[in-house]
Amino acid sequence: MKQKTVLVTCVDKYMGRAIAGRLAELGFRVISDNRTVLKQSVCEELIQSVGEVDILVANLAEPPKSSPVQSIENEDWNSLFSALVDPLMFLVRALTPQMLARKSGKIIAVTSAAPLRGLANNAAYCAARGAQNAFIKAVGLELARANVQVNAIAQNYINNNTYYPDHLLHDEKFLDHVRRNVPTNRVGSSEETAELAAYLASERCNHMIGQIIPLAGGWIT
Repeated sequence: MKQKTVLVTCVDKYMGRAIAGRLAELGFRVISDNRTVLKQSVCEELIQSVGEVDILVANLAEPPKSSPVQSIENEDWNSLFSALVDPLMFLVRALTPQMLARKSGKIIAVTSAAPLRGLANNAAYCAARGAQNAFIKAVGLELARANVQVNAIAQNYINNNTYYPDHLLHDEKFLDHVRRNVPTNRVGSSEETAELAAYLASERCNHMIGQIIPLAGGWIT
């Protein structure tokens, strides 16, 4: 059986290392890119340089710019969309022709559960992550008949170096917040996200299309 090639973006952020490591363990050929600024030209160059990509893990991260809606800065709004939404479209647009030609492929976006529930004082972040989720649902339907499966992992309260630095995980105030808001009473592990990504990347998961899968310990159901 042909070894499948996986491209993982922004590997040093968010869920990149955990997912790349787990897929490598399972025998995939994993190509990791650590650039965090993914403009259109960078995305197109990346896809061209890698060549055949069987599976894209669109791992994109940008910390929230918290503020009440009346105080949202244009710069903050634009930076969130530039980091989270635009690169997702650029990557998928550049990759889709080869997947359509082969009539096979998988796209896995690592997004957020925040827009599924809403976060006060984080409307800009929810809007950007919500746009990612909406994009995945639409593209999933569009590419399904070409045997391309497109889905998203919408996570929250998962241990990662972008949103939960080590000191926060030992902060009693934060841990109390987790106990009050997350039914599992804990922050999830990056390995749990990686296992879900591994399932979505596998041949056992060819009938799931355009799904935004919450992974947040019951914070959203």
